[in-house]
Amino acid sequence: MAAREIKSPEVQAETPASLGGNSESVKRKKLGIYFLESDDRRTALGGGYVGGTTPVNIHGKPILDLSKTGGWIAAFFIFGNEMAERMAYFGLSVNMVAFMFYIMHRPFSSSANAVNNFLGISQVSSVLGGFLADAYLGRYWTIAIFTTIYLAGLTGITLCATMKIFLPNQDECDQLSLLLGNCDPAKPFQMAYLYTVLYVTGFGAAGIRPCVSSFGADQFDEKSRDYKTHLDRFFNFFYLSVTIGAIIAFTAVVYIQIKRGWGSAFGALAIAMGMSNLVFFIGTPLYRHRLPGGSPLTRVAQVLVAAFRKRKASFSSSEYVGLYELPGKHSAVKGSRKIFHTDDFRCLDKAALQLKEDGPSPSPWKLCTVTQVEEVKILVKLLPIPACTIMLSLVLTEYLTLSVQQAYTLNTHIGKLKLPVTCMPVFPGLSIFLILSLYYSTFVPISRRITGHPHGASQLQRVGIGLAVSILSVAWAGVFERYRRNYAIKEGYQFSFLSPMPNLSAYWLLIQYCLIGIAEVFCIVGLLEFLYEEAPDAMRSIGSAYAAVAGGLGCFGASILNSIIKAVTGDRHQMHQSWLSQNINTGRFDYLYWLLTVLSVINFCIFLYSAHRYQYRAVQGEEGTTKKVTTPIVES
Repeated sequence: MAAREIKSPEVQAETPASLGGNSESVKRKKLGIYFLESDDRRTALGGGYVGGTTPVNIHGKPILDLSKTGGWIAAFFIFGNEMAERMAYFGLSVNMVAFMFYIMHRPFSSSANAVNNFLGISQVSSVLGGFLADAYLGRYWTIAIFTTIYLAGLTGITLCATMKIFLPNQDECDQLSLLLGNCDPAKPFQMAYLYTVLYVTGFGAAGIRPCVSSFGADQFDEKSRDYKTHLDRFFNFFYLSVTIGAIIAFTAVVYIQIKRGWGSAFGALAIAMGMSNLVFFIGTPLYRHRLPGGSPLTRVAQVLVAAFRKRKASFSSSEYVGLYELPGKHSAVKGSRKIFHTDDFRCLDKAALQLKEDGPSPSPWKLCTVTQVEEVKILVKLLPIPACTIMLSLVLTEYLTLSVQQAYTLNTHIGKLKLPVTCMPVFPGLSIFLILSLYYSTFVPISRRITGHPHGASQLQRVGIGLAVSILSVAWAGVFERYRRNYAIKEGYQFSFLSPMPNLSAYWLLIQYCLIGIAEVFCIVGLLEFLYEEAPDAMRSIGSAYAAVAGGLGCFGASILNSIIKAVTGDRHQMHQSWLSQNINTGRFDYLYWLLTVLSVINFCIFLYSAHRYQYRAVQGEEGTTKKVTTPIVES
């Protein structure tokens, strides 16, 4: 549909009533021309507005001189906070399984599931952080509050690892006793304390994750000619900071754990988080802010209720006055530009359908603006894209646990240097670092010649490339695991699953690690940029939370898939071990990888269909201009 500018009442297009109730004429016309503008409800959704997405200072006042705020300097203060948060996140994800197994004496499978659930909850609950930021607190105060909670959780985990009262008895607990399950298990109150501080940490992460990328992107001027270029580079540098945090977690933190113990390792994470908080607060005078637009859930609920109430109303009725919208360039939603009407989800348009019976000052639960309706449509239309990245998150989660078990059976020496097994996940980080470093000098010029796109590839094309590369990664993982298992049985290591095989190098795992790192760069960076640009102006934190929720569902999906496989493929009564046996040499991890490959291919096909159908949105700019994105998504 061609977007049309909303006309003021003086030059308003003919309404159905003025057409004499000619229903055939109405049906031939797009609903988008029937906007009825009124100034009666400017403050109905939350007390007025600052026009469009105008940046304000920390006190909510418009910034008079934008040159003194925002830009790359402000963004770098935000990068530091994200680097420390990711360092803590990955530091916990890679070390907590081993901590629960070796120190708390929990079975390896239950430890892995507990950590997967922690990772999942911390990401899925990001919706809460996004909601608070968009509705009430704004992104800055949401980050400030939740990053303090995050620090409190990390401090609690450090105390758990250093104070004997929180640890089970470690006497006479050697490797054989661990394998046989003869070590004293952690007492209920000890596990309760550990889970409490762990989930406090996850709760803190849930508030930070959906806001940091959006808050960083807010530092750039949307009216700037180079805005798209700055935004594209910002999300790449943002993910580079994520990668640096992960590399530090997989190397320096692991080294501290080996040399100084668990308490020092977790303490290092807490110290890094504290320092990043300080850096974040120092940058406060430089930040540009966006006013929260009121509760997005309330606006969504109003649209659904209003549409349901008018479900039997007809667009061809003589009672039909028009689609309701405010006059001028301002939207009824604080911090949001007007959004053009689209013909998708016509059932929701009834929420903006103004009838004669509505009167001059209708309740927002009976009549909503077109922009408010379009917000809901956008949220629905966005869902399939992040949903297709759940599979990638599931594969990444499986790699964090399964590949570590593989590495225990392999030779991790590089010459005379022996790398700890828990350092192995650093290689995807290194591959991400390399790809991001070469992205603008190598990938963009080459792909620009192929696609003609100024940035090399559109956002959805990058997501598609990432999903395709992830298929190659998990397929290779299945091939190598089959070879590794057969080699272990052939060489007599069938029951020595914690003994490394000296003649089989762990660096064969680098192929799957590097491929999944490349997949993550293209998929996640493209997804973050896509969600930020396509989400409604006043719901960008919730839009960013979609990516985190997809990651969390991937973690939960990994736990559910593992539980199903254990239940279906294992039989204790017949002494038949499951694919995911604790003894990796008698299990069938290769079958799991092949299953993931098949699921990834199906998921990729669904993505191609969803991306092909998706239409980039058009909005009315600050000065009443139209901004459209016409870049092809996936060539048909």
